[in-house]
Amino acid sequence: MPPVRLWPGRPYPLGATWDGSGTNFALFSAHAEKVELCLFDDAGKETARVALPEYTHEIWHGYLPDVRPGQRYGYRVYGPYDPAAGHRFNHHKLLIDPYAKALAGRMEWHDALFGYRVGDERQDLSFDERDSAPYLPKCVVIDSAFTWGKERPAPRPWHEAVIYEMHVRGFTMRRGDVPEEARGTFAGLSAAPVVQYLKDLGVSAVKLLPVHAFVHDRHLVERGLRNYWGYNSIGFFAPHPEYLGRGGIGEVKTFVQLMHDNGIEVILDVVYNHTAEGSHMGPTLSLRGIDNKTYYYLAQDPRHYNDFTGTGNALELRHPYVLRMVTDSLRYWVQEMRIDGFRFDLATTLARVDGTYREDASFLDAVAQDPVLAAVKLIAEPWDTGPGGYQVGSFPPGWAEWNDQYRDTVRRFWKGEAGQLAGFASRISGSSDIYRRRGRRTWASVNFTTAHDGFTLRDLVSYDAKHNEANGEENRDGTDANHSWSCGAEGESDDPAVLALRRRQMRNFLATLLLSQGVPMLLAGDAIARSQGGNNNAYCQDNETSWIDWSLGEAAQAQLEYTRRLIALRAGHIVFHRSRHFQGTRIPGTEVKDVTWLRPDGAEMSEADWKDADAKALGLLLSGEAGLLHLTETGEQEPDDTFCLLFNAAHEDIAFTLPSPDGGRWAAVIDTADEQGFVAERSFASGERVAVKARSLQLLVVA
Repeated sequence: MPPVRLWPGRPYPLGATWDGSGTNFALFSAHAEKVELCLFDDAGKETARVALPEYTHEIWHGYLPDVRPGQRYGYRVYGPYDPAAGHRFNHHKLLIDPYAKALAGRMEWHDALFGYRVGDERQDLSFDERDSAPYLPKCVVIDSAFTWGKERPAPRPWHEAVIYEMHVRGFTMRRGDVPEEARGTFAGLSAAPVVQYLKDLGVSAVKLLPVHAFVHDRHLVERGLRNYWGYNSIGFFAPHPEYLGRGGIGEVKTFVQLMHDNGIEVILDVVYNHTAEGSHMGPTLSLRGIDNKTYYYLAQDPRHYNDFTGTGNALELRHPYVLRMVTDSLRYWVQEMRIDGFRFDLATTLARVDGTYREDASFLDAVAQDPVLAAVKLIAEPWDTGPGGYQVGSFPPGWAEWNDQYRDTVRRFWKGEAGQLAGFASRISGSSDIYRRRGRRTWASVNFTTAHDGFTLRDLVSYDAKHNEANGEENRDGTDANHSWSCGAEGESDDPAVLALRRRQMRNFLATLLLSQGVPMLLAGDAIARSQGGNNNAYCQDNETSWIDWSLGEAAQAQLEYTRRLIALRAGHIVFHRSRHFQGTRIPGTEVKDVTWLRPDGAEMSEADWKDADAKALGLLLSGEAGLLHLTETGEQEPDDTFCLLFNAAHEDIAFTLPSPDGGRWAAVIDTADEQGFVAERSFASGERVAVKARSLQLLVVA
């Protein structure tokens, strides 16, 4: 190998940094004895290997004046291989820079990727001397320059948010109006028809399933499957290479710019709780070989890992440099990529101190005091698989949380289960019983009835049980607690009555979600009734099971239009997206309450009514005088309209007596028993009895 010019360089910033003249390399490892930087050509052949010459504050660093953007590289780190003491150094293994901004190539599973000899009776206590470089993706030095077309828009108020959960690859793989070479990439998401679809839908934010570089699990690859969802990170700064085309990381920035130009924020689903290196029997790809004892949350026996995630390991966020890596990654995506927020997978793990969830954990404190991170949208998945992992309602002020209690209660209600009224009322009114503490607002609850993990909306009303046989795990994977109902026939049906009921139930779920207090999250494809064939755990289905089918029939078109109108209705009326929780008391200066719960006979709900397990019908009167009001351009307040929601989850029609706000008349807006959902030319007098069809809801407004 030819000699390489090498200068001392600087310990900061970490990673590979091109400064216009050369590239600085810096890598943290507290226990390494030597670090070698390996350079590769585009074909993957190693062209040079140099030892980083300096070690400052536990950071190994060097500057190569002849290295330019596009250079591929990796590290070899020397130190003790002593798993019993928590050390797993093996310089025969090429390692991914945890701060790499781009990766090139795909990982090819081979036994050489493991630090120990696979099949050896001593398992991970053995030592493997094969070179793993031919099988590992290479890091790439980047030039971060990008011309942003406009200034970054101000953040949208939380209470205005309507989040759309989508997958970079699956969203465009079956879109004929996207160039074939761009499908499945950020360039595909930037195609004009896709941008227009999202704009027309009316959502305020898209939430992308993981886009950090991740690994397709070996056991999946060997079964001809892939890790479709991407919750298996191996790099926290680099976009997943398969999601990029010829434009590289610039495609990510272009997509973000286009979203911002159309009033849509971008939220990333991020996985900082664990890495793809798995348990002590997993491969050595990056952190394990750089400094296993520092980066991972080791068990009392340091040969093993604490596993709060079900994946084999957990990051050691109590260590300042590991915490710094995570917060540096978050800031990079906010400042360099202009991302607007994050949803944190298994967020309880990030806030564990000595194995226990703590609100004063270092990670939560670090985010709260960081002026960059505290200003973006932060969403916790408030649970993990460890002891005490379920922490819904326990995250600090400033955080929103996935509310699985909303999902389950709303599903049970529309399924027609007994004893759901009180819980249903709490969930659709913002879950104040969970979130009203420390000044938290309604938007702390991210409401959803479906998400990537579980049934789609169509499958929720088409299957009584999961059908995950295609995953190759004998249908053992995925939850059995779906609270779903097939409406009389399991799976696909040609029975007109069954299909009509399913469409009605989907309209019920969509209206409930989008007219509830809190932040609604809509799963991509639900607006057009996408099915996964009953698979409620399609994490490994990178195929037509998961990809959205855009060949819309008449029913799908009708549901799409219904969803668009629901989102527009929500956006146009503050009573459906208040920032403050309801008080249930009279509004000062008026004779009305902000919210009134009604029995079908028009009387206000009593304590005994709430406890009636057989009751399945409920009225909700929303006063236009309530709480947060629209502000006109002059700063004066003006009231919203007054609405009444009538819910009937019973299997028979129920007549509701309409309330009498100021003696006005009521005009129908929505009737989910109608195939169009939105209705017109129906008017009722105050006190009139209105029939609400079985398993349907109606929305009325004071005319």
